[in-house]
Amino acid sequence: MNDVQAIARSLKGAVEAGDVPGVAAAAATADGTIFEGAAGALKLDSVIWIASMTKAITGAAAMQMVEQGKFGLDTPAADIVPEIARKEVLVSIDADGTVKTRPAKRPITLRHLLTHTSGMGYDTWDADIFRYAQAKGPLKPNSMEMLSTPLLAEPGERWEYSISIDWAGLMVEAASGMKLDRYMKDNLFDPLQMPDSGFKIGPAMRPRKAAVHVRSEGGGFTATDHELNQAPEVFMGGGALYSTIGDYLRFTRMIMGDGTLDGVQVLKPETVALMSRNAMGDVSCRPLKSQIPGRSTDMNFVDGMKWGLTFMINPAAFPGARSAGSLSWGGLANSYYWIDPVKKVTGVWATQLLPFYDARAVAAFEDFERSVYAAL
Repeated sequence: MNDVQAIARSLKGAVEAGDVPGVAAAAATADGTIFEGAAGALKLDSVIWIASMTKAITGAAAMQMVEQGKFGLDTPAADIVPEIARKEVLVSIDADGTVKTRPAKRPITLRHLLTHTSGMGYDTWDADIFRYAQAKGPLKPNSMEMLSTPLLAEPGERWEYSISIDWAGLMVEAASGMKLDRYMKDNLFDPLQMPDSGFKIGPAMRPRKAAVHVRSEGGGFTATDHELNQAPEVFMGGGALYSTIGDYLRFTRMIMGDGTLDGVQVLKPETVALMSRNAMGDVSCRPLKSQIPGRSTDMNFVDGMKWGLTFMINPAAFPGARSAGSLSWGGLANSYYWIDPVKKVTGVWATQLLPFYDARAVAAFEDFERSVYAAL
């Protein structure tokens, strides 16, 4: 490593410039961790809400089930979770709030769920789901009611970022006979030595929980009391985990290591290879247009952006940064990761700031990524 100090300066600079309230980050190569650091309101061991970074972990759990023959990628999901068969395609929402739907022409599969091509959506980014939630009244968070929203398209027809991975988590529960929190602990977190990861904030984690911030008018940040329900009806595999930078880096290192970390194998190499390839065919990602500005800004994608089995796959190299074919995604409170299978580099960077895809936070993350590659 030529200049680890430059990586640390990227974090400190982002806080001093008022880009983020605090940041924690880490990076690794195939040889091990090359950087860990933090600045501002976050410490290296801060417990953060990783939100949609949960999705890749749920995907790994689902693929363990596939390896065990509990279900296949193209098994109808309703064979495992019958409730999903109730979902129909949205036809209209009348002015009086009446919702009209029709049956789907084909069943939803695990492949549809893991690639966000199931036809489901999120109220945060889809106008129809937002209107549906308004018509039905507030949908109870972390509940089957929240997962009951209609389909926006036929399964397999188009990409729509969605609650699909929450349903994949329900498939893991049904096939394993275990609640998702226990399944992940026994089959991923304990084997990978990720003690600070879980849906519930344990006593050892509680003092280190970082506050989620919003920008204050006139500059600076305001800490909020944001916290997910600690006794949820459903453990949401799409976005409800808490973790630390160090823990999550162990997960990304496992993926970079073809399913094995420190001699412990949790996925087969061929499974990781399958997860890392385009799994949505000719379908491509569509821009995310925010319906709830306090939760997310608009997000566009590089042309040709594809989805693997819970990972976004970069179609082209980023100058001075990740290679084409790199895997990545993020979490609502502006946490991000990438896994570069070509150059064998992975990084995890997080602040705790809403709304998602904050321009200054994203620029700070990109600065971190470039500084990691520059230091190699």
